[in-house]
Amino acid sequence: MACKNNRVVKQIIHLYDQISKLESLKPSKNVDTLFGQLVSTCLPTDTNIDVTKMSEEVKDMRSNLIKLCGEAEGYLEQHFSTILGSLLQEDQNPLDHLNIFPYYNNYLKLGKLEFNLLSQHSSHVPSKIAFVGSGPMPLTSIVLAKFHLPNTTFHNFDIDSHANALASSLVSRDPDLSKRMIFHTTDVLNATEGLDQYDVVFLAALVGMDKEAKVKAIEHLEKHMALGAVLMLRSAHALRAFLYPIVDSSDLKGFQLLTIFHPTDDVVNSVVIARKLGGSTIRRSRLYLKYPNLLISTTTNGSMVLVATC
Repeated sequence: MACKNNRVVKQIIHLYDQISKLESLKPSKNVDTLFGQLVSTCLPTDTNIDVTKMSEEVKDMRSNLIKLCGEAEGYLEQHFSTILGSLLQEDQNPLDHLNIFPYYNNYLKLGKLEFNLLSQHSSHVPSKIAFVGSGPMPLTSIVLAKFHLPNTTFHNFDIDSHANALASSLVSRDPDLSKRMIFHTTDVLNATEGLDQYDVVFLAALVGMDKEAKVKAIEHLEKHMALGAVLMLRSAHALRAFLYPIVDSSDLKGFQLLTIFHPTDDVVNSVVIARKLGGSTIRRSRLYLKYPNLLISTTTNGSMVLVATC
């Protein structure tokens, strides 16, 4: 059982104590240094530390630290999105300068990983993707749209209107992405109509910063996503779970778990892919139109059962 006396955990607690005393989490030399040290400390995956088996005191610290990380990440994205969006020359495309963002290379790697995993579990290229919790710098949508899915439209959902304004400004001067990136200002728990129109739904790591909120968001998506649609989530493994919430298979009620991938490089997030049980709505519609006397139902693992009726 991992506890306060573990050397690495003690180091994380020490960093948490310093971070929690900061007057502001907005980008600065001190903030950048502390979070850089925290990420470096949490990157190793060759450890037997299980955050779910720690003392309650350490669990409480972890919960608070995840929220601080989320807040700092939001400020960091807002800071760089503002810089990029304020490029004065009209002929400059902000997306050509994304490499000024400190973690841009990580997003390139994560985007490629998620595209490859999605391709393994999808029989067709998605025409529409929803990203819930896209933030002021929607790098996942941008990377996927630019490098992997050139004909897909991305609908980005965020609760913060200012974040959406920054994100929209970021892509507004790109002749391609300005047409394929759409932004919706809404709370995911209020988004009901239209979620069944997407082949794939991404749920950002920062949507649901604790277990209860994360499960609530997943349950809402399960109610309103199309049958057979793919849900892609971010999770965390080993020490990296001090930075982001964990998504377990038990959190995915109503979904068939397809894969969980834990990177071992500098890509921090694990990738979880699940499919809403019930098969494809399109398949059901086509089958019904062709065979109106068929009763179509599903098994617990999402397979279709076809029964002829009189």
